[in-house]
Amino acid sequence: MPDSTAAGAGIAALALDTVQRRPREAITIAQRVLTTRHVDDDARSTAERAIGLALRELNDLTGALHHLRRAVRAAESARTRALARMSLGYVLATAGRTSAALRAVTAALPELTGADAGRARMQRGVVLHYRGRYDEAVRDYGLAIDIAQRAGDLLLEARARNNRGLLNAHRGGNGDVDDLTRAASIFGELGLDLAAADARWNGGIAAGRRGDIAGALRRFAAVGEEYHRLAVPRPALLLDRFELLLSVPLVDEATEVAAAAVDELRRRGMASDLAEALLAQARAALLAGDLDTATEAAAAARTRFRRQGRRIWAAFARHVELRAEFRRGTRTAALFAAMVRTADQLDATGWPDPAQLTRIDAGLLASALGRVDRAAQLFGTVARTRGRGTAPRRAQGWYAQALWHRLRGDEAAAARALRRGLAVLDRHRTSLGATELRANSGAYGQELAAEGLDIAVRAGAPARVLAWAERWRATALRNRPALPPDDAELVTALAELRLVSGLLEDAVLTGRPVRVLRGRQARLEHRIRDLTRLVTGATTTPAPPRVGELADRLGPRVLVELFVHGDRLGAVVVADGRASLHDLGPSAEATRLARWHRFGLRRLIVTGDSTAARTGAAHAAAALDRQLFDPLRRRLADRPLVIVPVGALHAVGWAGLPTCAGRAVTVAPSATAWLAAARQQTWAGTPTLASGPRLPAGAVEVKRLAEVLPTARLLTGSNATAEALTAALDGAPMVHIAAHGTFRADNPQFSTLELADGPLFAYEWERIARPPGCVVLSACESGLSGVRPGDEIMGFAAVLLALGTRCLIATVLPVPAEPTTELMVDLHLRMHAGAEPAQALAAAQRAFVATGDHTASATAAAFVCLGAG
Repeated sequence: MPDSTAAGAGIAALALDTVQRRPREAITIAQRVLTTRHVDDDARSTAERAIGLALRELNDLTGALHHLRRAVRAAESARTRALARMSLGYVLATAGRTSAALRAVTAALPELTGADAGRARMQRGVVLHYRGRYDEAVRDYGLAIDIAQRAGDLLLEARARNNRGLLNAHRGGNGDVDDLTRAASIFGELGLDLAAADARWNGGIAAGRRGDIAGALRRFAAVGEEYHRLAVPRPALLLDRFELLLSVPLVDEATEVAAAAVDELRRRGMASDLAEALLAQARAALLAGDLDTATEAAAAARTRFRRQGRRIWAAFARHVELRAEFRRGTRTAALFAAMVRTADQLDATGWPDPAQLTRIDAGLLASALGRVDRAAQLFGTVARTRGRGTAPRRAQGWYAQALWHRLRGDEAAAARALRRGLAVLDRHRTSLGATELRANSGAYGQELAAEGLDIAVRAGAPARVLAWAERWRATALRNRPALPPDDAELVTALAELRLVSGLLEDAVLTGRPVRVLRGRQARLEHRIRDLTRLVTGATTTPAPPRVGELADRLGPRVLVELFVHGDRLGAVVVADGRASLHDLGPSAEATRLARWHRFGLRRLIVTGDSTAARTGAAHAAAALDRQLFDPLRRRLADRPLVIVPVGALHAVGWAGLPTCAGRAVTVAPSATAWLAAARQQTWAGTPTLASGPRLPAGAVEVKRLAEVLPTARLLTGSNATAEALTAALDGAPMVHIAAHGTFRADNPQFSTLELADGPLFAYEWERIARPPGCVVLSACESGLSGVRPGDEIMGFAAVLLALGTRCLIATVLPVPAEPTTELMVDLHLRMHAGAEPAQALAAAQRAFVATGDHTASATAAAFVCLGAG
């Protein structure tokens, strides 16, 4: 008869060994031990421990704690009891009960020797890590590695290296790459697929911390597939994705991920990770300007951290509360003292980034309170970081250096420091291949560019104001998107999204259920975003142009570049080789009038001509025109204009303003982008005319345009597919598209033109090798752009101008079919006769106004000429 006691111990050990490989199977094996008679207490303890650790892997913390406490009670020998306590401490830390966790693991240490002691040291390091006692945690991890190497325990070495590598990655220290690479390798050798995946995921975290966003995304994508194959949930990994999104920063998406993490972790009772998710929610809200949510979530996180004994994390949450209070306008000595105290706490435990941001705010507050020496001291402390760390950290160091120089009255040195900081961010931006990432990364340079602009405005130097206004404006458009043309996976995903989007629209129109299709659409969009973000950039960012360069290319035209300085709207006008500086009044008023004007035009277009609609639109146009152009009128005369808008003014229908009516007006996201477009070559070849489905007037429009351009290639009916149109764009001198258009404010790169086989996405045009010379989009809101920090634009206009298209004529409002066709025919007749696009559009718009039809006039005003007209 076999010895059931020995067999039970062996099976329990097998269950424990299976936890990291197949946690569900480990539970099944361990339960066999617990249901077997004549099994000794230590074997039962080991089986209970295996179940508890397996449940931890499956994120069932309540069940894990229940079985681990049973393991402690069941143990007969001191060693087995100590091992159970060690595992109990680990799960208690995960549940946020770090004080109890530290007691449990520390109590286990005296009873253990050899590799067991090494495992206990490692678990104690985990608890200290949770509590923010990082130096002690690194020491315990190091001791565990030393013990493991002496004992030849590869598994222990891998776990300790994984933990130490992750901690050093978060702290910005050295050695994380070696530790994590070695850990993943050992786990793989041991056949522990789940642990190896965790170590590789941590390698993605380390890459993100170093600023390698594309590298981190590639790692996350690969490991995410591995987690899916292993069917093991990892809800806490949402927090790692949040950190990466916030580092770009993709604020809206980060906000969504933080909210999802809060919900999921609260549902699973993962208290430690939940506190971190609440802090993530607060940080995202602070960046988004939602100060109430930031304060509320940070306070909730801080309360949880304090209960868990995680003082350093509580200090991080306090940092968010204080920065929100500062942004509310609070300027008190008490706030200053709290900021300095919190920054010191963060610095003392190796958390430099929040400490740095808090010190800058504290320095600004000290300066406002008249404590100049104290402000200089704080700025000087931060400035010492300008030579190390990630690009945003170094840029903040240069920003602090500039603030320090300004306190000393050395504006020239301050400007040099700001340029150095922006150069750091330029280099960082060029490492990002995706348009979306580059556009959103503009948030990091705002403070530096605004400070440089302030120096130039106060000096009353128009050329310097123009240089600073350009320095961080629409810089993403200076670099062509680095999307590889042979990315088969992305092509497949876009084609599938086109199919699903078409099915979804049909379902909506016929009243069928859409929940499943919407879910599939969301998953595909998520996949496409991830794929486009994997590309590493490889271009350099050209410097902003000088006034002389612009004047040489402008000729008789006048450049009007708008900018915001504090709460004022300003303009730099370049005409006849000379720049001048002008104040245009409150920026908030210009934004209000621009939105009012859009509403007036939309009302005329959608509801038709009426006295109320006509009067409202005319009043808004006159008021906005007075604010923007009255101070500039003597310099403008009746010459053609190049307008560089700011913020909400990107969506203005300029031809609807009295000063612009009948005048050739070109709109550009920056003077740099205008100059680049003006220098683009024009292609020889066959123009293309295309019309989409469900738009009878579009087919009529293309047919009539074919009479104007008899050599044009026609894409109509079933021939007007996304693939055919994209191919036709490559190297075409001119492309005209009449189709239904949809602008996606949440992600402008998913804005669409409807074609025969479904929607064509803005993303897809980034694949064009030779951009068309001129594009006319006769489609609703096809000229609208999503405006990001730094006046970065996203959408069809951004894609085409970044590719190198010279000119784009498109709409910033919905437009009706019949008047649009008449306008387009007139436009092309004039361009065919030799008129430049902006001139031809202005003349066609003027002819519409002359008819006296106010709806037709509003339709004409919806069209703008973008690029270099």
